[in-house]
Amino acid sequence: MRGLTREQADHFLHQMVLIRRFEEKSGEMYTKGKIRGFLHLYTGQEACAVGAVNVLEERDKVITHYRDHGHALARGLDPNRIMAELYGRVDGVSGGRGGSMHLYDVEKGFLGGYAIVTAHLPLAVGLGLASNLQNEDFVTLCIFGDGSVGEGEFHEALNLAALWDTPVIFFCENNLYGMGVPFQQSLSTEISTLAEAYGITTENVDGMDVVDVYHAAKRAVEHCRAGSGPYFIEALTYRYRGHSMADPELYRLKEEVDEHRKRDAIQRLRSEMVEAGWLDDAGYQAVVDRVEREVDEAVAFADASPEPALESLFDNILAEDARG
Repeated sequence: MRGLTREQADHFLHQMVLIRRFEEKSGEMYTKGKIRGFLHLYTGQEACAVGAVNVLEERDKVITHYRDHGHALARGLDPNRIMAELYGRVDGVSGGRGGSMHLYDVEKGFLGGYAIVTAHLPLAVGLGLASNLQNEDFVTLCIFGDGSVGEGEFHEALNLAALWDTPVIFFCENNLYGMGVPFQQSLSTEISTLAEAYGITTENVDGMDVVDVYHAAKRAVEHCRAGSGPYFIEALTYRYRGHSMADPELYRLKEEVDEHRKRDAIQRLRSEMVEAGWLDDAGYQAVVDRVEREVDEAVAFADASPEPALESLFDNILAEDARG
């Protein structure tokens, strides 16, 4: 099926359904007051995370923006511990200190979501430089949104990455809106052409097609591992929910969202798998039922996890002195 094995297709479908349901449940828990602070849902963009992250090996790194739950799930972080992190509980992947926008799990090579737009792109270049200087041969997948291109760090990071031939994949999730501003009102050209100006190999993909994203990301990883420098992917996608849970979405019509739902990544993969004889209605329902159990378990785990103790407030403020 367009270069995928059945095992890969099954895995991609499960991950996309898991991300979709996890985000829906996160929204429910937010409205119930279980999750506090900021919450940016990934609903609709699942193909980007699943297609791009699954190309990576264990040694590789992922660094991303604040809409990061989907990337964490695709990287294999435990849904239970992610939900606990959203709750701010001690059993969260970041000990309840990162919350929604600052998830991280160093053991999984998931080096964090970053709340400051574009702030992580220079860090990705630093990771790429470290890979080169220390001969560690890992690739860094740096994911960001279209709103990043208006920041100076975007250009600085791309320029340095190209100068230093760093093995970094710059993956732009262009969901057509920078908060409430339509992409067409903020940039006069395709984002990928900006990367071309720095001599970076670029590619445009359908971000609502997990197979298309996967093959593009695979080419990018091969490019980076060959020592050919950075690679830039612009994936056209769409978020079904507002910018955040506080977004009333007054800047777009329901009909626009409905039109994009016709390209839904989950249903597109499902249809292809049915045509290939790999899936039927009962098989799809089994995936949905499995995911429902996983998400319910994550909520129960988060509910049972304790709040951080008050005396731990100043933990992790200072690094231990490695000099002894």
